[in-house]
Amino acid sequence: MKKSVRTALIVTAGLILAVLVFAAIQRLLIPKYQTGTVEGSMIEEYYDAKEPHEILILGDCEVFENISPVALYSEYGLSSYIRGSAEQYIWQSYYLLEDTLRYETPKVVVLSVHSLQFDQPRKEEYNRMTLDGMRWSGTKIEAIKASMLPEEKFVDYVFPILRYHYRWSELGSDDFTHFASKDKVSHNGYYMRCDVKPYEGFPPAFPLADYTLGSNAMGYLNRIIDLCEAKGIKLVLFKAPIEYPSWYTQWDEQIQKVADSRGIPYINLIGNDDIGLDMSVDTYDAGLHLNLTGAEKLSSYLGNWLISRYTLTDFRQDAETSAAWEEKISYYNAMRDRQMSEIEQYGHLVSFGASAIN
Repeated sequence: MKKSVRTALIVTAGLILAVLVFAAIQRLLIPKYQTGTVEGSMIEEYYDAKEPHEILILGDCEVFENISPVALYSEYGLSSYIRGSAEQYIWQSYYLLEDTLRYETPKVVVLSVHSLQFDQPRKEEYNRMTLDGMRWSGTKIEAIKASMLPEEKFVDYVFPILRYHYRWSELGSDDFTHFASKDKVSHNGYYMRCDVKPYEGFPPAFPLADYTLGSNAMGYLNRIIDLCEAKGIKLVLFKAPIEYPSWYTQWDEQIQKVADSRGIPYINLIGNDDIGLDMSVDTYDAGLHLNLTGAEKLSSYLGNWLISRYTLTDFRQDAETSAAWEEKISYYNAMRDRQMSEIEQYGHLVSFGASAIN
């Protein structure tokens, strides 16, 4: 073998090795979101789902902690997925819708309006928990550009090691245990909590200097409406029955005005007694979010609302899809039973800890 060829092979092998080492170190340093703030794993879990979804649910904790796709399937045969994340901004919901349309076209999109109160991103941590889990595409690039704070750099999303290099001193067992693969933490995007902490009252609403919803946020709301219209998707605007942080009448009126002008339904469930919620037992954090019993009650109400207005498939009658859902139900029930056992034994959850960001 000629010396020049041998040299080229050595250089090539060296470059490949360097790339593999770089990728391995980067993989090790990236947060795994397997305990504590498990919400950071939710966006990427969507890509592993094989069953079709006629209902796509987008938004922040108002959906991923309050709606159970398993309950929607069990009671109505509806196949749904929540592409939710902590403080998901409305522009991120738009790009997650775009991203989802690369794989499937749902019949109905349920969009949480809770994040319309934010016209600009607030924390890099929230951006990361939504954006890092998205697969690379032109849509992800646009989502990053729309979400970055002034101090953030695009290259840090391309090469996360530049952002997380400091984690050498923080590496824990999760980083090594889940180096190659991660455990599933959600149920088609639903974050399960079985513990109970009763609602005992909220402080009065703090008056705002200006109640006008921002032009950036409202602009993306209209982009979502336009995209759904273009794809023949029925859009439903949704406000969960959660009263704190305060939801102002002035915000509600602006959203209702857009809904009326664009001919789409807006359901605000605050104070809706038909859901049957009892906030002495249906919340795990004193009324900020619902626990499992509360989420199942809300899902029962929402499912009935949906099937009364739209023609949706009962996938319990479809052998292939129902088989996939039966596996999901088994996992759902196993986590429920484990959490209930931990609560009974220890008085609190120990499996993956409490959510650190809501």
